[in-house]
Amino acid sequence: MGKSKCPECPKCLPGWLVQFGDLMSLLLCFFILLLSMATMDKKKVEEYFEIMRRSMGFLEGAVDTSEAEKEKLSEQHMNASESGNQDDMGGGNDSGQIIAELEDIAREYNYTTESENDDEVTVNQKNNNEFTMEIPSSLIFAEGDYDLKHKQAKRFITKIARIIRTMSDGMDIEVAGYASATEIEPNSAIPRDNWDISALRSITLVKELIKNRIDPTRLKVAAFGSYRPKGTNASENRRVELKFITNRLNGEIGLEDENFFDRIGQ
Repeated sequence: MGKSKCPECPKCLPGWLVQFGDLMSLLLCFFILLLSMATMDKKKVEEYFEIMRRSMGFLEGAVDTSEAEKEKLSEQHMNASESGNQDDMGGGNDSGQIIAELEDIAREYNYTTESENDDEVTVNQKNNNEFTMEIPSSLIFAEGDYDLKHKQAKRFITKIARIIRTMSDGMDIEVAGYASATEIEPNSAIPRDNWDISALRSITLVKELIKNRIDPTRLKVAAFGSYRPKGTNASENRRVELKFITNRLNGEIGLEDENFFDRIGQ
């Protein structure tokens, strides 16, 4: 008996087609992932279709695409300029908002620090042109020292600097140091007396603010030694005050000195 002939095998798909199919599957998965992570801005999509309808004449008063794009860019530039001005002015030069932000970081710092004398950072508004942040020396300096050695104190000054950077350029900052009558005994080494310790602490805070990108021209150092005590308790007299004062030389005048209608009449 003769051997039967083996039937011909059906032709298979070419090898490259399998790899191509795998590639397309991977690309499909990739774009599905991109779509799942994307956020659709409904307003921008509507603006896009509005410009397309106008440019193609679907609406009355249709305009050229380039003109529509120019109008859109002009509007965006105007909005960005207005937003930038508000940021530079610290939220429209709203001292109430700035004070609230300073009070928030003061409460946070008071909560994380411990003081034997219950010393706390406080913020007080004197008038529309001036407000003060009072920092007890015991919270940021060691006794008889003028260096910022604690990281927590440096972070506290960094947070203050972030708020200062949002203030108007017309706001100056005076850093004033105070000491108690018994803090430093007169000697030949630095600090030699209460004048030195109060001045050096002020200078330390100013330098720390400059490290945090505060313009040095806005800063001023003052020292009063022990000659302006706050009370009879020595601990409350050891303090550093940040005084935020409107700079009248820059043409910024408080509401209590001149109102809107007075400026119109000039």
